[in-house]
Amino acid sequence: MKDETKCLHAGYTPGNAEPRVVPIVQSTTYTYDSTQEVAAVFDDPTKSIIYSRFANPTVMAVEEKIAALEGGVGAMCTSSGQAANLLAVLNLCDAGDSIISTPEIYGGTINLFTHTLRKLGIECIYVDKNETAEEIGRKFKPNTRLVFGETIANPALDVFDIEKFAAIAHEHGVPLIVDNTFATPILCRPFDFGADIVTHSTTKYMDGHAVQGGGVIVDSGRFDWTNGKFPGLTEPDVTYHGISYTEKYGEAAYIIKARMQLMRDFGCYPAAHSAFLLNLGLETLAVRMPKYCENAEKVAAYLQGRKEVESVKYPGLPGDENYQLAQKYLKGSSGVISFVIKGGREKAMQWMNALELASNEVHVADIRTCVLHPASETHRQLSDEELKAAGIDGGMVRLSVGLENVEDILEDLEKGFAAL
Repeated sequence: MKDETKCLHAGYTPGNAEPRVVPIVQSTTYTYDSTQEVAAVFDDPTKSIIYSRFANPTVMAVEEKIAALEGGVGAMCTSSGQAANLLAVLNLCDAGDSIISTPEIYGGTINLFTHTLRKLGIECIYVDKNETAEEIGRKFKPNTRLVFGETIANPALDVFDIEKFAAIAHEHGVPLIVDNTFATPILCRPFDFGADIVTHSTTKYMDGHAVQGGGVIVDSGRFDWTNGKFPGLTEPDVTYHGISYTEKYGEAAYIIKARMQLMRDFGCYPAAHSAFLLNLGLETLAVRMPKYCENAEKVAAYLQGRKEVESVKYPGLPGDENYQLAQKYLKGSSGVISFVIKGGREKAMQWMNALELASNEVHVADIRTCVLHPASETHRQLSDEELKAAGIDGGMVRLSVGLENVEDILEDLEKGFAAL
């Protein structure tokens, strides 16, 4: 099936006289005819569903759909994008391990990697994306277990060179994890360029309507976990009767371990109703993403022509420093634009406060246009040095272009500039 068809049909096929729409299974528990059957599921949770802390029919339908869209062997939904990134790392790392990441990632993820993981004994080593493979390779340690990056960085809007970092990661025997939130599989499928694991904040474009938070981890099934660096996947798991995930589950070892170990213990699984709402967003994803891109391209060109604007960051603009990477990896650059207003923080906030159509809110990738001031809001926990490393200027505004008529969006932006 093509993407438009997958968005509508993947993950759920109704039988005779069954609901056409994915049903909401609003239950935490599932009954069995015998104790032996329940015991068998405790031995191997992949046999059936036993408890909605780590599996639910409604959520599973959405997981299958997202896996199909990304081209993976399996997916696991979480309660947020942050939870997805946390579990994606913890599924491979123990205390004493390290990870490699570029700093051009979401501010919340920087905080997670820099501070929270450190409390768990996991070090994050940041590398300059522009360094050579040899220079980046020297940052690896014997305990490094993965490389991480974002397809389109939030809010820096740098495009991640997936093939470059996949080659570096694989040379050192570790997987590449890519947060594909802004691109979605409609604009980019990181597995096609060598990535091994994909994460998303489904709160953003996948949901699209700002009605529920969520995340997902998708496993490509292509990485060889038996190279000696990942004993948690190859050696017997005493919490599941000595199962070796690679021996028992083969290509799906990573995502099944994430569910059987981490989701069991952390319990950050989304509710059935949340998955139902997410599925409604997914059904129109392939239709919405091209329109976001079309509107954003016009808005970015408009901003580029304003004398009050110091710079515009949008990978789809010819001349943008990420334009060539965008042409290589993306089928569109999403609806998010970062631009810097001359005069710094005060001028940026003054411009934002004058808008009427666009909402000033801590959100992005919505059907409605919204704006945010990263330095004062989402990334305010970062130091000036960390802000600079993340590509954030005090005058930067993150503009998420929605699906309104683009002329109405432009008229609203004019009001902001008039206020200056």
